[in-house]
Amino acid sequence: MLAILEYGAGNQTSVRRALKHLRIPCVITADPATLARVEGIIFPGVGAAGQAMRALVANGAAGALRLAVERGVPLLGICLGCQILLTRSEENDTRTLDIVPGVCRRFEKDLAQEDGSLVQVPHMGWNSLRARAKSPLLEGIAHDAEFYFVHSYYVNPMSSFVIATTFYGFEFCSMYGRDGLWAVQFHPEKSGAPGLTLLRNFYSYCRESRCAQ
Repeated sequence: MLAILEYGAGNQTSVRRALKHLRIPCVITADPATLARVEGIIFPGVGAAGQAMRALVANGAAGALRLAVERGVPLLGICLGCQILLTRSEENDTRTLDIVPGVCRRFEKDLAQEDGSLVQVPHMGWNSLRARAKSPLLEGIAHDAEFYFVHSYYVNPMSSFVIATTFYGFEFCSMYGRDGLWAVQFHPEKSGAPGLTLLRNFYSYCRESRCAQ
């Protein structure tokens, strides 16, 4: 079973809908005991970094999430969840979870696409990934597959964590992590077949990891 982290600032229902479509058992929770025994955790999010961090601390989810990662429970951060796994966010000048070294930054003004047109912020719509490192989450996904993005800030993790980048006025990190800990800026639950494949790959990793223990 997967846990979808509950902290009052996420898109938990859309993630649960995608998992149910894949027939992956899941529960929405912030209970530390539940998070410790599930096969993996999905950490979604929408909204602002400051508000999300206040909610995570208020309901105890921040501590429970850190403890689960320390225990080796696989984790997948999505969108705002991807951003606040880092050390700090420029949004609301927020000290975030610091699970992965890095900073979340706002898109600069006057960025241009390859055709010379100015980019719009937020970055909203479909875009592709450029793989920079191998990841089991990308297995079976075409190199030109597109995913759905909605964000005004982008992540800048330590370079050794970067798995994929995306071009939107410049090349930014759209997926980072290591074995058992991943984060994606896009919304796999809203990205059609490629996104569902990524979620299925995450669950497969979680089950294999649990069996190996």
